[in-house]
Parts: sequence; C-alpha cells; structure tokens
Amino acid sequence: MASYNRVILVGNMTRDPDLRYTPGGMAVCEIGLAVNDRRRTPEGEWVEETTFIDVTLWAKNAETCSQYLTKGSPILIEGRLKLDQWEQEGQKRSKLRVVCEKMQMLGSRGASGGSGGSGGNYSRRNETEAYGGGYEEYPPSSAQQPRGGAQNPPDDIPF
Repeated sequence: MASYNRVILVGNMTRDPDLRYTPGGMAVCEIGLAVNDRRRTPEGEWVEETTFIDVTLWAKNAETCSQYLTKGSPILIEGRLKLDQWEQEGQKRSKLRVVCEKMQMLGSRGASGGSGGSGGNYSRRNETEAYGGGYEEYPPSSAQQPRGGAQNPPDDIPF
C-alpha cells in the first residue's frame, strides 16, 4: 500500500527561532507554530481552536528563519510529519513534529513582530526558475540589511 506524508500549515510563530548548528556545521532551527481554526458548533456558536505545532527547519531555511522572523511572525510551512520517540524516567514518550522542507514568510515588509497583511514576502526563490535568471537575490545579505531594520525591496524586482 502506498503512503503519503505531506503537511501544509499557515500560522504564527509562538516563540523566537532557536538556531543551532550540528557538529558537522549544518544549521537547524526549532520553532513553535500556532494554527487557528474557527468553526461553528451545532448550537450555532463560533468556536476558535488553536493547535500548537513544533517545527524543525534545516540548512538555508533554518538560517533564513532565524535571521528574518520573530515571535508572532506569520509563516507558511510545507513539510512532513515525524514521530520522535524517547524514554524518560522509565516511561516511553513520543511527540509528533513537522520537518520543514519549504517555507514562505508571510506578512507585509517592514512590519515588526509579523503583523498581518497579505503584502510582500521574503521568500528566497530560485531566480533561474522563477525569472529566467539575472536578478539579485532578495532579501539582501545580513551585511546589507540588519535584522529588524527598515526593509525596502530593490527597485529591479519584476513584480
């Protein structure tokens, strides 16, 4: 029987990213994500339900997340579920988490704390695929754009 393990989530970060590096030098970042669901009960009342999810990002996604996002930032995560299992004080424990394979930063540029808006994003796109090459990577490197500072896009972005 075939199986399929794919998760797509949109939510807000519940804490600042925790960036670390493996002994081999690979970046790994742990974040918490809150995903809200609003539904109507059989009695007609609206109920809001929040689900909290732990997410692990690797390599460039981890570094980008740590550099540009903070608690409250809206983000789209695409990845897969992974079951972590361990033993603590003689009891078996387990926890589901999402391993991020793609991420999209959401919200408006220059908004502190990730305040909403469906405006721009800071997605690092493969310019060769998206535009046929020839465009500068956006956002600029951290040397050009300090974290939390004013963030203005370059004038030559074709959208």
